[in-house]
Amino acid sequence: MRQMVLLVPVLLISLFGFGQPDSVNEKTMEAIIVSINKWQQKINEVPNKVIKVTKFDIIRNNPQTSADLLSQTGSIFVQKSQLGGGSPMIRGFATNRVLIVADGVRMNNAIYRSGNLQNVISIDPLSIETAEVVFGPGSIIYGSDAIGGVMDFHTITPKFSDTKRALIKGNALARYSTASNEKTIHADISAGWQKWALVSSFSYSDFGDLKMGKHGKDGEENYLRPEYVERVNGKDSIFRNSNPRIQRFSGYNQLNLLQKIAFKPGEDWDLTYSFTHARTGDAPRYDRLIQYRSGVLRFAEWSYGPMIWNMHTLNALHSGNNSLYDKVKFTVAYQDYEESRIKRNRNKNERNTQTENVNALTINADATKALKKGELFYGLEYVYNKVGSTGENMDIVSGATTPDVSRYPDGSKWSTLGLYGSYKININPRVTFTTGLRYSYNMLDAVFDKTFVQFPFDEARLRDGGLTGSAGLVFRPEDTWQLNANISTGYRMPNVDDIGKIFESVPGNLTMPNPDLTPEYAWNFEAGIVKNIEGKLRIELNIFHTLLTNAIVRRPGTFNGKDSILFENVMTRVETLQNVAKATVSGVQAAFDVALGSDFRLRSSANWIAGKETDDAKDEQVALRHAPPFYGTSSIRFRKDRLFSELSWIYNGTVTNKNLAPSEQGKGYMYAVDSQGMPYSPSWNTLNLKASYQATDYLTITAGWENITNRRYRPYSSGIVAPGSNFIIAVRVTW
Repeated sequence: MRQMVLLVPVLLISLFGFGQPDSVNEKTMEAIIVSINKWQQKINEVPNKVIKVTKFDIIRNNPQTSADLLSQTGSIFVQKSQLGGGSPMIRGFATNRVLIVADGVRMNNAIYRSGNLQNVISIDPLSIETAEVVFGPGSIIYGSDAIGGVMDFHTITPKFSDTKRALIKGNALARYSTASNEKTIHADISAGWQKWALVSSFSYSDFGDLKMGKHGKDGEENYLRPEYVERVNGKDSIFRNSNPRIQRFSGYNQLNLLQKIAFKPGEDWDLTYSFTHARTGDAPRYDRLIQYRSGVLRFAEWSYGPMIWNMHTLNALHSGNNSLYDKVKFTVAYQDYEESRIKRNRNKNERNTQTENVNALTINADATKALKKGELFYGLEYVYNKVGSTGENMDIVSGATTPDVSRYPDGSKWSTLGLYGSYKININPRVTFTTGLRYSYNMLDAVFDKTFVQFPFDEARLRDGGLTGSAGLVFRPEDTWQLNANISTGYRMPNVDDIGKIFESVPGNLTMPNPDLTPEYAWNFEAGIVKNIEGKLRIELNIFHTLLTNAIVRRPGTFNGKDSILFENVMTRVETLQNVAKATVSGVQAAFDVALGSDFRLRSSANWIAGKETDDAKDEQVALRHAPPFYGTSSIRFRKDRLFSELSWIYNGTVTNKNLAPSEQGKGYMYAVDSQGMPYSPSWNTLNLKASYQATDYLTITAGWENITNRRYRPYSSGIVAPGSNFIIAVRVTW
């Protein structure tokens, strides 16, 4: 209540006050993007749907993580299994079927799974300069995994000085939010000279246990957390939760560091070295901690261990203006990634830890050349991943440790070599045609250790090539109209997670390795129309249809001829990933932005997506797991000089039990209960108010009140309940 009293004056001033011009500008259709072909291109020449997030968006929205940043666009659905997570869903695809790119380097690695994953939160939203999301396959430029779309993040860059004086700039931020007792601090500083420039960034966030909303619908009582397990005096005991709205245990912390050094030896060369470090503390897997077995809580511990991501990148840009290229970029990146899973059953002393390390090398060469007619983009890419995977059991009383089965075959290798070319031509001032091809050759090698599990096979060896293509047309019949049409293909090479994983997908189901998987392919068709009157009106409508063949899905299987095996002293059904499905996703995405006079704007976006996949066991089409319900956001914005405020309404539709994916129907602990006692995902909506005030040229205050009505809701497929009424305040100093 005290935080609310402090926030009210800021919100009222922002809504009704006046001041000096804001130094942060919003960008509209004239903004450029780099995601389509890694080079700057006008957005009205791109046949795909693209959204751009600017620094202004990040400052006013105050996203806690990059997953929240994506969700706040209104065009991307985000699932969360725990507070320290966020799994973006793009047009019915997610996880290893969408691609994350950081400063031009692919983050997806050999252990990106089909289940929900949280790697996008490793990117610090407070160090992002811009972000773009390209909808639909991006396999021409990026190869495997870019089926649903590409999320391309660009962090702050060093700025050179135009004079002999050093150019020094910096930012510092402190933020607090009430729903999770979040405390965030951030600072970045850049220094530039004529030949040298550098930038350093630091962020640290600490999140407490998340508090859900107060007001829920009938059937949502099981969202509450009535009890929890805690070890006291060497014994696991179940305690009543004094406030069932507080999701014990869900808090975690996160550290992000960024360092870039740029050198300009001459007019033709730009060299940049960057180092990125991201580290979370232990992040409790909340959806596992609320699971019951035989009527009592099953786990005493279940958390992801520290998720650590280090990336070293060396970029070299040469402006040649020769017969081969006008510009060429060379990128060499090395990533060291670590994750782990720590779990212990209630009343058991044995704690199991599985740890994975991925060493990833990426080499890219990308060039652009202006021809007499059109522009050519081409490049070469090599990616190599090596996976380390270990398992260990520890007796928490004696401290003794013993080796145990690992999640993946230790020492597995995954690599790909790709060559691509793309051509863009303005046939006339009103018509732009773009086409491209890519060929990739992929390799995977894994050797299975039979020490703990008697696999019926010794190794997995995959060698496969993939050809993908695209063709798109943009027609601008008038200066304010744009029509798009695009056909593109995508593919995904099975990775180590697909072929070699052992894990319990849901209680009672155990996924076992399958070395016989082959790539899955997608065809995407889309069309769009845009009406844009600069500064006054923008209306956008996109329709799409994607067909995924040879789809890799989880199905009942056998292991050594048996459909069930003993796992943790419980008979458990065997599943494997198999190339047995065909998936289709269709949808409509609409958005508009209209000026209401000089100070107000009305914005809205809505997304309708329907997805089906083949269930061979039942010989029927069933719901696709990552196709979310209808969702969108509408807002009215006020901006006057130094003041900005936004009142928004965020809404989601219902997913009935019949329309839940089969894999979700068995997760009753995560869903509300309908009138027949079956799990389902109810509709929900929230009312939100955000504001910012630039008090001086150096000081900006932002504040927000999210979920004003204190609605209790759990987004579709999420393991953790969303925040209840949440007050946010942040102070930013710029110099």
